[in-house]
Amino acid sequence: MTFLLWLSVHFTQYTVFFYFLAVNSVYTLLIIFALRDIIRHAHLATSRAARRQLSGEFYYKPVSIIVPAHNEGTVIVQSVKALLNLHYPEFEVIVVNDGSTDDTLEKLRREFSLEPSKKPLRLQVPHERVLGRYKSAEHPGLFVIDKVNGGKADAINAGINASAYPIFCSIDADSLLEPDALLKSSKLFLEDDELIATGGIIRVLNGCTVRNGSVTDIKLPDTSLEALQVLEYTRAFLSGRTGWNALKSLMIISGAFGVFRKDMVVAVNGYRRTVGEDMDLIMRLHRHCREKNIPYKILFVPDPVCWTQAPFTLGALRRQRNRWHRGMIDALLTNREMILNPKYGAASFLGVSYFLFVELLGPLIELFGYISVPVLWYFGLLDTRFMVMLMLLAVLWGVSINISAVVLDTYNFRRYRRNSDILRLCLLGAGEFLGYRQIMLVERLRATLTFRRTHWGAQVRKVIR
Repeated sequence: MTFLLWLSVHFTQYTVFFYFLAVNSVYTLLIIFALRDIIRHAHLATSRAARRQLSGEFYYKPVSIIVPAHNEGTVIVQSVKALLNLHYPEFEVIVVNDGSTDDTLEKLRREFSLEPSKKPLRLQVPHERVLGRYKSAEHPGLFVIDKVNGGKADAINAGINASAYPIFCSIDADSLLEPDALLKSSKLFLEDDELIATGGIIRVLNGCTVRNGSVTDIKLPDTSLEALQVLEYTRAFLSGRTGWNALKSLMIISGAFGVFRKDMVVAVNGYRRTVGEDMDLIMRLHRHCREKNIPYKILFVPDPVCWTQAPFTLGALRRQRNRWHRGMIDALLTNREMILNPKYGAASFLGVSYFLFVELLGPLIELFGYISVPVLWYFGLLDTRFMVMLMLLAVLWGVSINISAVVLDTYNFRRYRRNSDILRLCLLGAGEFLGYRQIMLVERLRATLTFRRTHWGAQVRKVIR
């Protein structure tokens, strides 16, 4: 009995240790791969090159921009104005009013002089009933679809059916694209016939100054809650998705900003109605191309920038993270045949395995660690020296990963010009482990227990000035 107790105690401690070691090693490798990938893609995007292309030195594909909007009256006018000012030769903007109960449609009607339209709807992917179609009398490329509420995925499907062009861009209504972001993204579809989806970097709009639909002054948000999200986004996109890019295992193109080949999205029957529609679509595109032996690429590129509002209250942030985690679980279950399946190559063994063993099981193992430490201590079974060393290593390694992401971003892009902002981000890299991480852990655990719930939860917006 004594031996079994000794064995279980050591198994508990070393399980947590080796899991932690493996996960942080993955994060470190992703940063290394990200650095290499960013350097390789550096030549793809400069404003000067983009303007040379606009002068007639290149061919382009026209793009349909789809904006799903449900109760976005606070931000919709500013967002649409920003899209109409994009630097791109030929595009259309399709705003899909998804059964809003606020003044979203009325603001669009008043601001852009909407009038009835006969824009055709090709029934290629399913969606709820359309109530009305409108076009702007002042902006020939602006259209509005009014439909019965069906959720974000359903709204994008309606936009796909209304779109006229072979490439479409999906963007959230509370997001702002930089003027040349669409050009930098769509250019890749001309350079590589195998490309079927791409996304740019999502940056936090909170704290910035916006004038006439453009970000004119970039500043870190005042509150620590919002600034911590800047750190998270920096780490997730520059070290995370760029690293997965290099490993050909990218599983998410952010729902806030993605560009797709329409024929491929139609081939998988469009977006599926789920709270994790962005990850689910990418997984189904991987599956489709692998099963049909279609050469394909799904890429993240760090130079096109989309600015989006991050939650500015703890309640809104918890609802967002709960939804993200539920969406991930649903996508994994729906596409479970990709789990450890040689048919799907690196996308299965690297990308899907990461989300299964790190993102899904990680919160459970972390909780196991939090519970086992005080229990073992109470019974006098805790190897205190080992545990203190493990905790110090965990925090220091995690802080170094955070700071590396900030340094990588600053070195390559230097979006935050104020040294005080950069220093604050580095300090938050340490502060993240004191409370914030634990709150997010609890929310992910709650999501794991309630993953079958399909509601989005209330979204609160505010005007960014």
